[in-house]
Amino acid sequence: MFENIGQLIIKISDSIWGAPILILLLGGGFYFLVYSRLAPLRYIGHALKILTGKYDDPNEAGQLRHYQALSTALAGTVGMGNISGVAVAITMGGPGAIFWMWISALLGISTKFFTCSLAVMFRGKDDAGEIQGGPMYYITEGLGKNWRPVAVFFSIMAMIGVSPLFQANQLTQMIRDVVLVPNNVSGSFTTDLVTGIVIAIIVGLVVIGGIKRIGKVTGRLVPTMVVVYTATVLYVIFSHPSAIVPAFKTIFEDAFTGNAVLGGSLGAIIITGVRRAAFSNEAGLGTAPMAHGAAKTNEPIREGLVAMLGPIIDTIVVCTMTALAIIVTNTWLESSADGITLTAHAFDSAIPVFGKYILSICAIFFSMSTMFAFPYYGVKCLGFVAGTKYQHIYNYLFVAVILLGAVANLRTIIGLIDIAFALMAFPTVITTILLSPHVKRASKDYFARLKLEKTK
Repeated sequence: MFENIGQLIIKISDSIWGAPILILLLGGGFYFLVYSRLAPLRYIGHALKILTGKYDDPNEAGQLRHYQALSTALAGTVGMGNISGVAVAITMGGPGAIFWMWISALLGISTKFFTCSLAVMFRGKDDAGEIQGGPMYYITEGLGKNWRPVAVFFSIMAMIGVSPLFQANQLTQMIRDVVLVPNNVSGSFTTDLVTGIVIAIIVGLVVIGGIKRIGKVTGRLVPTMVVVYTATVLYVIFSHPSAIVPAFKTIFEDAFTGNAVLGGSLGAIIITGVRRAAFSNEAGLGTAPMAHGAAKTNEPIREGLVAMLGPIIDTIVVCTMTALAIIVTNTWLESSADGITLTAHAFDSAIPVFGKYILSICAIFFSMSTMFAFPYYGVKCLGFVAGTKYQHIYNYLFVAVILLGAVANLRTIIGLIDIAFALMAFPTVITTILLSPHVKRASKDYFARLKLEKTK
């Protein structure tokens, strides 16, 4: 029975991720890029200055500093999708899928600029009077109360999309395949369940503390995990210097031909790349606007500029490094493993004995930080749908679902999350397009003031 349900979920996921969702995400990103006259790309330097705290004002509305808002959003994106999600992309679509992840991320920069600008521009208040941001609020505040059913639909899908199923599953798989089995501890349903219980306890202690505790924890964890992982994966890559250029060549060739051993048709490769990019940086899905909507700022464009750095850090930098590590070590050809286990094999081949344990530490940081950030999104969504009186229930449901993720099938989990993400993208991107003139007008005003400030 459960196997049949899993197959049905995978089938629905594969069918929903076809031409419509590709047109929506890629076409929407291209529209935002052209409509803004490349503004997000032209002001990357200014976005970095904002992160330094130069423009922070504690008296402005919101709950998080610019840096904390980005860290919280990155904690939800720079996670297991960067370690195991890339491995899944290569396994399912070949190295060429990475190229289409890049394209999706480049267009996602503009998408995040627009969605996160709107998250501040059209902030609303929950029934407790607390200022909130996110697609459900800019849909109702920007387009009117008649659009509330669309906002509710988004919120319900988001509660599924930000569940800890994938993170819990891959962290459990890593502990089983990399730590327990090699040390003669047999992997079983029981050991996976025990691992899930331990993860649930740790996550529960943090997430029940609310957004301020989450912001503080992620503000420390995200930089640490990125530095450790970056240093290790660069060592793996540059320990095979002669294979780096051929690796890029393989990516570009397979992106348009599908000739790699694990590749497929061109359409399948593009779909795989876009799906995994969406899983990785979430541009156009609507989760990041919830974090950036909590930023302490009265300048929507300023927060949009900060938010657009997410896909650059997440997909262009971190995912690319993971992909190169897998390709230069040839583990994608030599191993039948999937998910994080494939990435572990790449690390272990370059750094014998210690590589897989270094990856294990990184994986703990990545998955935990994501599981610390995701409940905040779910709580906001449940609060919007049912009221703040009941929103705390999501934290307990989130912790309980960790146990399910620890013992469930990887492909079924990916299918379920992909369905939720696709159904989140439709209301997010479509309503953002409808509200985009507001962002364009605000951008023109903000950049004019910025230019005037520089001339003084």
